[in-house]
Amino acid sequence: MLKRFQGTHPKVPPKETEIKSRPGVFSRLRRNLSGMVGLGLVIIFISIALLGALGATPYPPNEQYRADRLKAPSHVYWMGTDLYGRDVSSRIMTGAANSLRVALLSVALSGTLGTLLGILSGFVGGLLDTVIMRIMDIFFAFPALLLALVVVTVLGPGLNNAVIAISIVYTPIFARVARGPVLSVKAMEYITAARCLGLRESYILFRHILPNMLAPLIVQFSLALSWALLTEASLSFLGLGTRPPDSSWGVMLTESRGLAERAPWLMFYPGLAIVLGVLGFNLLGDGLRDVLDPRMRGRR
Repeated sequence: MLKRFQGTHPKVPPKETEIKSRPGVFSRLRRNLSGMVGLGLVIIFISIALLGALGATPYPPNEQYRADRLKAPSHVYWMGTDLYGRDVSSRIMTGAANSLRVALLSVALSGTLGTLLGILSGFVGGLLDTVIMRIMDIFFAFPALLLALVVVTVLGPGLNNAVIAISIVYTPIFARVARGPVLSVKAMEYITAARCLGLRESYILFRHILPNMLAPLIVQFSLALSWALLTEASLSFLGLGTRPPDSSWGVMLTESRGLAERAPWLMFYPGLAIVLGVLGFNLLGDGLRDVLDPRMRGRR
């Protein structure tokens, strides 16, 4: 008689697997103090610049109230008035709009041109890589402000020429930043496998290489905006950027040089605006670097 042994299998409760979604960039940025402080300053700066660009200022920025010349800050004039009776707070707001315009245009131009040169140099390689990088090294040999001064001197003073000068200055930086990830990713095994499978070079570039460049480029754009703000203020301070009567933080500092003791607010508020604007983009760039770079996240 055959005995049938029926095995009893213990009932194992199903394993509960917790699927944790990877936190997004903003979620990680919220845990970064410097990044959040920088983001707050940048939002305030952009809001003030937009109000200035739309003309939503307390007073017309170029309107002269000669009876109220050199008035100290009060409830009527929040930041006082200058030598010509113009409201300082209104000029700060329109100056923010001009500074933001120059910074965005110059960084957009330098970022586009520099990224294209970096991709072309790193992806093609060979003689083209050598030629492009040696030209970039020539630009790197000059201090940024000195090179901008040379370009503006050749082209002539003005807001548009300041944009061109700043773009030329920061193009080599973007080229270097873009070239590094291209060289790194191009040498990886899955790129070699993709080529062995017969995939087109354009597909490899847009599908595999470009996504790996986004993180460093985003960080570089934020940092470049802070440098562009500072360079524009320096050029305007020297009379080579924004031209009076248009308002700019650098122009306002120039106009206040002889009145520092009599009307210190004329120098304090534009200087504070420059410091906070540059600080905001710098802190935001540092925060984004900590969030987007896996090596930096591992150190936290």
